[in-house]
Amino acid sequence: MTKNTPINSEIVKSKLAALNISDMDKASIREVVQVVNMIEAETGQKYVRMEMGVPGLPPAQVGVKAEIEALKNGVASIYPNINGIPEIKTEAARFVKSFMNIDVKPENCIPTCGSMQGTYSLFQVAASISEEQDTALFIDPGFPVQKQQFMVMGEKFESFDVYNFRGEKLREKLESYLSKGNINSIIYSNPNNPTWICFTEDELKTIGELANKYKVIVMEDLAYFGMDFRKDLSKPGEPPYQASVANYTDNFVLFISASKIFSYAGQRIAVVIMSDKVFNLNSPKLEARFKIKGFGNAVVYRVLYALSSGVAHSAQHAMAAMLKAANDGTFDFVSEVKVYAEKAEVMKELFLANGFKILYDKDVDQLISDGFYFTICYPGMIAGELLYEMLFYGISGITLQSTGSTMEGIRACVSPVHPSQFGDLKERLEQFYRDHKIIENKK
Repeated sequence: MTKNTPINSEIVKSKLAALNISDMDKASIREVVQVVNMIEAETGQKYVRMEMGVPGLPPAQVGVKAEIEALKNGVASIYPNINGIPEIKTEAARFVKSFMNIDVKPENCIPTCGSMQGTYSLFQVAASISEEQDTALFIDPGFPVQKQQFMVMGEKFESFDVYNFRGEKLREKLESYLSKGNINSIIYSNPNNPTWICFTEDELKTIGELANKYKVIVMEDLAYFGMDFRKDLSKPGEPPYQASVANYTDNFVLFISASKIFSYAGQRIAVVIMSDKVFNLNSPKLEARFKIKGFGNAVVYRVLYALSSGVAHSAQHAMAAMLKAANDGTFDFVSEVKVYAEKAEVMKELFLANGFKILYDKDVDQLISDGFYFTICYPGMIAGELLYEMLFYGISGITLQSTGSTMEGIRACVSPVHPSQFGDLKERLEQFYRDHKIIENKK
């Protein structure tokens, strides 16, 4: 089946063996990256790489200029305030008001070294609220490394795949977990990595109402802020706004990262925004563990201080400048990233024309937006088998199993794929379809 494939099958097999990868369902993102790097190095052939969720655009120049200026002004020699420089706190609060129509206090907006550091810090503190609420709940699929953070911390979590629990079914499913009394937080991304689904307003209302009822914190990862391209979210201070659970509960934490929305991933800068209620939350267990009063203070003065003693000074100036330009309406960051939707539309059509199907395809009754990710499956193939076969055709991705999904499919990230590769992708998919029609017909 793989003898005359675009990529030499023996080389693919040898590199998989070299990395001891025998089951693609268990291969991490970084392992897929490494095996494709090795294959490309030996064959000289370029893959259509869809495995890594990296920005595919130049960094926002307003941030670059502000960071250079800050460095010229000598900030590299000065420790930044661990709470964040005043400019980033002020502009983060303005950003939430401008693009979400939600009021937050600047003092509750804390810069972190990417949202990864933010989630790691918040997960730790949330686990210390009470003896009873010792478990987090992931609404999956989700970002695999967040569960790795729980593994490193040694804390508990539960999860479920939301695929069969959209709309009204979500309430009953969530309540089946929350009613046990052991959940301290609900975690999800919106738009979602890896599926690009977006929760509807009714679903967000359900999450918010249950968070209020069971006194749990909702942690909403907005890494792809404003990228539901079915509506124009680019105008500061004008509806429609970025959808958020913060409209329905004051038990919220938001994570807003520069990595994707500003293509500023290399500088590891994000802002964690806590509601006033969460920031000031206190409990005997939290105070006993961290020797400080208040959830927000424990995050800042205990966990973040222990991890990095603050965020790079110049990167904070960059983030502040990008947020300010967006708030002022001089930088349309949403239009900048619409290219992802344009690429997704073309790539989806190519996959659909060659026997593949879009797996997570709807938000209840509406087709999902084109955007940074989409999910694919191939009739008759389980996920690990499909990814293994795709490698012989010079196409990579990651299996959905690693994201907490129960579905047999692949996450495709459009950002690393250049439009000049669409021709190669078309040819390779057409050959894949010819070679695998027998499998499809067995279904």
